[in-house]
Amino acid sequence: MSRVSRLPLRARLVAGFLAAMLVLLTATGAFVYWRVQYALDRGLASELDQARVTISPLVDPTGHVTSVAAADATGAGWQVLDGTGRVVDSGGPAPATPMVTPRDLASVGGGTRTLDLGSFLPGARHPYRIELSTVGDGRYLLVGVRRDHRDEALRELLLQLSLAGLGALVVAAVVGDLLARAALRPVERYRRRAADIAGGAGGLRLEVPAGRDDEVTRLGHTLNDMLATLEHSLDHERRFINDASHELRTPLTLLKSRIQLARRRARDAEEHEAILDELAVDVARLANLAEQLLALGTEGGEPAGDADLGVVAAVVEQRRLARPDVADQLTLELPTTDTRAAIEPLALERTVTNLVENAFSHGLPPVHLRVAPGRDWVVVQVEDAGPGMPAELLEQATGRFTRAPEARARPGAGLGLSLVEQIVTRAGGELRLCLDGVHTSHGTPAPVPCDHGRGMTASVILPSVPGSTAPRPAS
Repeated sequence: MSRVSRLPLRARLVAGFLAAMLVLLTATGAFVYWRVQYALDRGLASELDQARVTISPLVDPTGHVTSVAAADATGAGWQVLDGTGRVVDSGGPAPATPMVTPRDLASVGGGTRTLDLGSFLPGARHPYRIELSTVGDGRYLLVGVRRDHRDEALRELLLQLSLAGLGALVVAAVVGDLLARAALRPVERYRRRAADIAGGAGGLRLEVPAGRDDEVTRLGHTLNDMLATLEHSLDHERRFINDASHELRTPLTLLKSRIQLARRRARDAEEHEAILDELAVDVARLANLAEQLLALGTEGGEPAGDADLGVVAAVVEQRRLARPDVADQLTLELPTTDTRAAIEPLALERTVTNLVENAFSHGLPPVHLRVAPGRDWVVVQVEDAGPGMPAELLEQATGRFTRAPEARARPGAGLGLSLVEQIVTRAGGELRLCLDGVHTSHGTPAPVPCDHGRGMTASVILPSVPGSTAPRPAS
């Protein structure tokens, strides 16, 4: 089996086809041979039975046949033998010498026995089919007919079946090879195209015939889907690398420049502390940018979660503690009932944090957060008093590194809204950006009417957890 497994697939298919044909032809030939042999043997048995029935009554007590002419008229050779195998009487084409041994006579018993004299292959000169039976006390009647015609017919049949089977196998080998070539031709075509793709050719797909649905075409469709998925993954990785290299180049260059400037002259401890503080700010911005890039570079959906909308209050409190100078410029409106959204708590925290930071960085205070529960959806709305962005930019606002011209001088890399859209979309929700009656939708549209204030409004609409609404305990 190991040797067979090393053969080419086409050779194995042809060999398997030939093996199946050989078994089928052998079984068919054996059946035909058995049926012809059965018919010929039945004719011989009929002749022997007729001769035995005719001659048996003619044997007298002395072992002689009373009417030799009547016995010879059967056309069969006959002999009457005593218990020792000696011929008492004979006639027809049978010789005068015993045709059987005493052991053969002993095996007759009280019935009859049929024997073949002379081999079938190679053919004997005097082949006989004989039948032994008891007549009288200690005497046996032997009747026999020649098997020449029967053996010759069977040998000719065997030769013809062998020749026909050999010819059928040759034809089967040719047809099997042609069928295997035709069946494997698309596979070879797929292999050559796959080799071209592996060699660096982009945008290629396997040529799958239209209007067909068989194993090979289904394989082609599956491989094309796999190629599309791989190409998408490669594009995603390539875009991530390009984005990361593009955005990290500036802060890294800035860090390098600051370090070079710090080394130009000797400085005291206080000046070094000031330089380290500046470098710490740059490193913090660089770390934040790397985290955002990594978050955007992940594939797959967000894991199913269950987040209490109290996370929004925690984000607001953290922002107030971090920036006490503008704490009064950040307000929050929560519902009177506990509300839960189908999203991971950390993902919700990242979403709200990005929207709040975006509002303070690119909008104007005050910034107002509102949580509005619904039957199937929960809305988290962040509104600021800034002028917002141009209406034509709202559609592209969630693209990576998309920033309005006037916002390029402010901190940030243009990744906040892109990260928010990715998180919300993976959770099965929607991000809406609204300004002065212009509304844009990013993600899965939700049947929730637009409700926005006068300034720039970002609304995150998330699926609610069924049965999660309960009275909120007093704080």
